[in-house]
Amino acid sequence: MNIFLVFVILGVIFIIYKKIIYKKPKNLKLVKFKKKLQSTQTNIDRIFLREEEKTFSNPNINIYIGIYDNEDNIKRKSNIHRARLSKFKKSKLNGEMIFQDEEQRIYKFNNGQKVYL
Repeated sequence: MNIFLVFVILGVIFIIYKKIIYKKPKNLKLVKFKKKLQSTQTNIDRIFLREEEKTFSNPNINIYIGIYDNEDNIKRKSNIHRARLSKFKKSKLNGEMIFQDEEQRIYKFNNGQKVYL
């Protein structure tokens, strides 16, 4: 009787170990993908990417580079500005429309006259 009781207890412990404690490892790449898809930071990054695409596709949208922008933002904004200059030959930066001529010189209009920068 005691041996039967020991086997029953060991069997119950084994079943509990298999069901609760020992879990089959999931596909870690799938779990990482799900977490990334559901994270709020990913959604924020998507919003910023859409805004950058809108800014890149329209040279009349003002790009404001402030004194409190960090270095990464300044680089990103200046790259968008340069790309718009090369594509559209004009770009609005800090409220001023800046143009690029055929010889790759950059200028702006001041009182109706070209001022090369």
